[in-house]
Amino acid sequence: MRIFVTGASGWIGSAVTAELLGAGHQVVGLARSDAAAATVANLGAEVRRGTLDDLDALRAGAADSDGVVHLGYNHDFSRMADATRTDLAAITALGETLAGSDRPLLIASGVAGLPGNPATERDFADPVGHPRMANAQAALAFAERGVRSGVIRFAPTVHGDGDHGFVSVLVGVARERGVSAYIGEGGSWPAVHRLDAAALVRLALDKAPAASVLHAVAEQGVPTREIAGAIGRGLDLPVKSIPAEEAAAHFGWIGAFFGLDSHASSDATRELLGWTPTHPGLLADLDAGSYLRR
Repeated sequence: MRIFVTGASGWIGSAVTAELLGAGHQVVGLARSDAAAATVANLGAEVRRGTLDDLDALRAGAADSDGVVHLGYNHDFSRMADATRTDLAAITALGETLAGSDRPLLIASGVAGLPGNPATERDFADPVGHPRMANAQAALAFAERGVRSGVIRFAPTVHGDGDHGFVSVLVGVARERGVSAYIGEGGSWPAVHRLDAAALVRLALDKAPAASVLHAVAEQGVPTREIAGAIGRGLDLPVKSIPAEEAAAHFGWIGAFFGLDSHASSDATRELLGWTPTHPGLLADLDAGSYLRR
């Protein structure tokens, strides 16, 4: 298939692009900058210049494809409402372009904030408190308009060599503070290796039926105190608990995320697609040292 990928130069998107190319698909990657365009081209994909605000570019990319993977998102936490509106407009433009074609449209979402212990593919969060969840519902609704739409909910930690996300930030905080901390008794973070997540996207394009909700989760919940312990071992720093009321001062913005106690299952996804994660878990990645060498 010829697949149009937004966010193709990003952490997950570049792995998805490589996975699809390796499986024999053609990939057209949306690129908003020269650097992003170079990344997409170096992966071996075709470049389409544009941004998530450029709805004409999105429509053209979707019209010229056999399917769409929408991974692009503005993760500026100071403008979350704007990011949600931009995302909804992009999903709408892509879905309307594909309407009546039975072509796939997969969009990215997350498992953080879902009810259920563990949260399953059947659980949905209140869209009032989680507006990006409403965008996922909008994507699923295109199944009624002849689109093989689906939502892939990623674990909050998509890890691997080169990750500059949440875990990398925690390593930076530990270096700065001279201690690797966790909050209270500690919670849990679901996790998935980046390459396992990319394999799931490929399988979903091939096999997921319309209105599928899929979980890119390899580990239901990695204890945050064990994450802190692995960081402490790697940096030769003490490990300690800090009270919840001190989390913001100690961790900054990431304290709100590291204080979560989230568990998520991917049993239904594995059964539906035959997806079996094979890459190292989060603690193994930390112990391997790639996060600590940066």
